[in-house]
Amino acid sequence: CEVIDELAQRAGVGAEVAAITEAAMRGELDFRQSLIRRVHLLAGLDESVLLELAEHLPLSEGAERVAGTLRRLGYKLAILSGGFDYFGRRLQRILDFDYMYANQLEIVGGKLTGRLMGDIIDGPAKAQLLATLAGREGLSLEQTIAVGDGANDLPMLGAAGLGVAFHAKPVVRRRAARTITDVGLDGLLYLIGI
Repeated sequence: CEVIDELAQRAGVGAEVAAITEAAMRGELDFRQSLIRRVHLLAGLDESVLLELAEHLPLSEGAERVAGTLRRLGYKLAILSGGFDYFGRRLQRILDFDYMYANQLEIVGGKLTGRLMGDIIDGPAKAQLLATLAGREGLSLEQTIAVGDGANDLPMLGAAGLGVAFHAKPVVRRRAARTITDVGLDGLLYLIGI
């Protein structure tokens, strides 16, 4: 799910945030500016809402199978997300990922301030992080696989040895080397010959 849209529903600004999210995912808006605008609309939301959503965050079908299979085969796994580290850390624990990079919401006094902390993880940042992690692991970019669904994933998908659009927006499906549209994330295992 799009976590920011779920948070926006709970903050009473669902329609406004969803419209910005959709335009950004289609590549019609700059991701960085759209993220700042959407997070600003969440100001005042109680941190308990994040905790409740994190506890009930649905996984993509096949995510556990893919993560478990690739871990057993020695792959290194990373979450490079334009979403939020609050949720990324939970997914990292559940799926046993080696790395997690995502945007950090500022929380003061148990409430969202409507601001982000640190560097924004956007499309170019994801591609750079992929290259950095590949180097850290002694891999070439040709040895990497990236999976994404939105326009902000395109730089990373293009940089990876194999870029896969997963249940992606049309602009991403058109530009990605491979697509998974009708099955779960475990369809990735077939694409890489497992």
